[in-house]
Amino acid sequence: MMHLDSVESAGGRLGAVLSAPRSGAAVALDRHGPWLVTTPVLARRVLTEPGRFDFPGDVSRSGDLSSSRGETRSGHVLFAPLTPDQVARGVDVFSSEWDAALRDHDSRAPGTAYDAMLLLRQPVARSTVGAVLDTDVGTRDRVADLTLGWIDALAPVISAHRPPGRWSRARRRERRARFALDDALSAVTGLPAPSEQVATMLAAGVQVPIAAGAWLLAWLAADTSDSVDPVHAVWETLRLTPPTWVTARITTEPVDLGGTEVPAGRVVLVSPLLLGRLTELVPGDPELVAGFDPARWEDTTKRPGAWLPFGAGPHACPGRTLGMAQLVHLATWAGQHRLRLSEQVGIDQSRGIAPLPCRFTIDAWGGHA
Repeated sequence: MMHLDSVESAGGRLGAVLSAPRSGAAVALDRHGPWLVTTPVLARRVLTEPGRFDFPGDVSRSGDLSSSRGETRSGHVLFAPLTPDQVARGVDVFSSEWDAALRDHDSRAPGTAYDAMLLLRQPVARSTVGAVLDTDVGTRDRVADLTLGWIDALAPVISAHRPPGRWSRARRRERRARFALDDALSAVTGLPAPSEQVATMLAAGVQVPIAAGAWLLAWLAADTSDSVDPVHAVWETLRLTPPTWVTARITTEPVDLGGTEVPAGRVVLVSPLLLGRLTELVPGDPELVAGFDPARWEDTTKRPGAWLPFGAGPHACPGRTLGMAQLVHLATWAGQHRLRLSEQVGIDQSRGIAPLPCRFTIDAWGGHA
């Protein structure tokens, strides 16, 4: 049986965070930082005090934020959470588009394994755009395609060891994709914010659920349980493999974090991946905290989400209810089928964390064949 590579044994930045001492204070990962907070209390403080811990909102890595202060540093705006009506609209789109994606795969490549990261792209993109923008289907689909195009163009910019030069091929491609999306959004009436801000919100609201959905399918395909509660499966996936596994803030003044003095202008990290492995937040056997066990959440003495997979404070994910609804729908669908991994699942650390590859087959028993 195929399995998932262990996050615990991963190297790189993942390994550095998970192997950091859990002393209760902030831990410097290098001589001059960044600093990692290792307790839920400190994590909430960093995320909920924007006056001291500023949001570095430049997703394209093109700006120098080092000399600014407070709200002037990122220019990042706050988005209101999606309304129940928006979430319902997005889930309806996701349901129909997911079924269409399955049918399209079976028509084009019958009998071959499904690639979760590819299969989820269009359903998630159209669902997210459909929730955020109350527009016609043609405009929705065009904006969704352009959002995916910008995400793809951003990938080499974000994953590069050093930010690409202004006139590099990667930077020019990213600008073209961003301007195309901005132009399409500028033609939409009733935008909730300026087009460039909506574009950033859509990109985050598409990329993260794609990765989360792929992780969910990977865990369920590797799981041998006969019956899994969909909501518990989603929470367990977000605990073990949150796509946004680390988030950064920049200190605007010297701060004391559990006895560690952090100077102004330094990066402080909060990791839902690390917090989700703290036994005080996770029910069940402490020795099995790294294992996938949705049934652990039948124990109501611990609160799902205490490890902050959607963040906290003013910059908490505005689409968290839609993301949860998309994932629960996906887990419910998976529970109607027997999924099997067709190859070992690795870990891609280039943008958050994503399962690469994540290919599976389906043995149907009453749903999609």
